[in-house]
Amino acid sequence: MAKPEVSERISRLKMTARDNCFVTSEILPHLDRDEKAESVVNSDYVVSRFPFYTPVLEKSSEHIVDDDGDLILDRRENVISIEHGKSTSLDKVGLQVWRGALLLADWVLHNASLLSNATILELGSGTGLTSIAAAMVAKEVISTDANIGKILPLIEANFNRNSDTLKSSFKVMEFDFFAQEWSTELKDAVSRTNVVIAADVIYDDDLTEAFVSTLKRIMSQPPAKTVIMALEKRYVFTLEDLDSVAPCFEHFLRCIGKPDFLWKLETESCDFPQYFKYDRTKELALWKISSM
Repeated sequence: MAKPEVSERISRLKMTARDNCFVTSEILPHLDRDEKAESVVNSDYVVSRFPFYTPVLEKSSEHIVDDDGDLILDRRENVISIEHGKSTSLDKVGLQVWRGALLLADWVLHNASLLSNATILELGSGTGLTSIAAAMVAKEVISTDANIGKILPLIEANFNRNSDTLKSSFKVMEFDFFAQEWSTELKDAVSRTNVVIAADVIYDDDLTEAFVSTLKRIMSQPPAKTVIMALEKRYVFTLEDLDSVAPCFEHFLRCIGKPDFLWKLETESCDFPQYFKYDRTKELALWKISSM
């Protein structure tokens, strides 16, 4: 076993490596920049347009059907505008938009009727894109994240940027998975929540463990809750395995599968319409966690 001072030095080295490693979301080159919109949180950020389509019934006294008797739906284009970073250190990846957020936003829009009376709590909201999509269909949305890199003002600014399209009431508040104490406001929010959503929150083992612990604490509070998680299996080649593996995803499975908490784990099918424009790869996955 390593001596305490050695372990502490290793932890510092890991943190330094994480801070110095800059990453860029794979969807950045494909985004539709809004050159006329001004960044309000950070002048180095950009504002991108995220168009999405929703099916709308033709407004006519007689519905039009196809040869199979199915209703023919019009597709209406909508847009969410998001201010975001272009490249960040690993601990600030929430300042960018990743594919998992778009997959989760697709799931929200696809289940709009089921979520119409829901109070939705998003964990690790990042730029707030999925929370904004949720606020278009739900009764109430609480968008949360650890306030690293002024991410909470960024979420607030993005909500305000899209306020004309929102249906629900919304709240932005701090929620750090590593925090031992919850604010009174956060406890009250959890007590109202019946749907929890999260996307791309397992890119670091320590963070994954803190996230799963937080989930267990949330799920132990009434009312009964359903969690929908979107994540991407990110593969790396290692000499130890002589193969491409997804270590962060595998660590998540180990953490979530520990028999110290009773909940129901299921994989959700991603076989539903795609409303946002992104590459829905086979590495993207949805998980459903239900109270027991």
